[in-house]
Amino acid sequence: MTPPLAEAVARATGREVTGAQRVAGGSINEAYAIDLAGGGRAFVKTRPDARPGEYATEAAGLRWLADAGAVEVPEVIAVADDDGGPRFLALGWLEEGSLGGAGAEALGHDLAALHAAGAAEFGAAPPGAPSYDGRVAPLRIGELELPNDPAPDWPAFYARDRLEPLADLAAGRGALSAQARRDVARVCERIGDLAGPPEPPARLHGDLWGGNVFAGADGRARLIDPAAYGGHREVDLAMLRLFGSPGERVFAAYEEAAPLADGHGDRVALWQLFPLLVHAALFGGAYGESAHRAARRYVG
Repeated sequence: MTPPLAEAVARATGREVTGAQRVAGGSINEAYAIDLAGGGRAFVKTRPDARPGEYATEAAGLRWLADAGAVEVPEVIAVADDDGGPRFLALGWLEEGSLGGAGAEALGHDLAALHAAGAAEFGAAPPGAPSYDGRVAPLRIGELELPNDPAPDWPAFYARDRLEPLADLAAGRGALSAQARRDVARVCERIGDLAGPPEPPARLHGDLWGGNVFAGADGRARLIDPAAYGGHREVDLAMLRLFGSPGERVFAAYEEAAPLADGHGDRVALWQLFPLLVHAALFGGAYGESAHRAARRYVG
């Protein structure tokens, strides 16, 4: 940890940094485990090229998820997000454990409660998130930014602010064939018929793959690294099935607490099209074809 970063963390927390070591922290950030004077440890993520508002938006998302009183998330200790020094986010340290059967069932119930806490509208950003030229803070996943312009209904939002911009980006990077791009466009045209019965906006984690489910030392799950916004609850669940699922007990417990609408199983690939396009845009390779296979199921 550089002296300027240690000094910035000390100013923000009011406690001297007495030790720091690099730890794993995701694909784009530098991450540190730091020791604070008087005892206690924190997790700090930082990056020299972090965008203005990036860490403030994540902090607002964590607080919004915590306000639901459902799934546990890391405590926000401090955030520095201006041009006066290093940008960073400091969070309460979590001791890692394993997710047992009881923890998996609790996660399913807690996710249902989180989603039920709701959002003001589809595309709603967490309260307190910075705005940009009067617009809602974008959704950030890795290096990507997606619009969060609120929409009156979920199908319109999903097509306009998720599938269309991602398909354009993936195609522009050569990760999506011309036919695949046309098929995604066709899915967007049909989205009103495909999306299932209307539901109120849910409070979403927004990037809920298995790696963002952190098993604590007590065997219960915490959710980390959110990209929170108001959306359709089936999207969180579909993403959780795609990359490193924590197991079927989670989904069974969710259904027990908050049954999903008829036909939800037929919509899983529709919602997985979103993260598959994200991966196609970020990493290319076979993800473009995986996204195309998902789209073809709904072309009609």
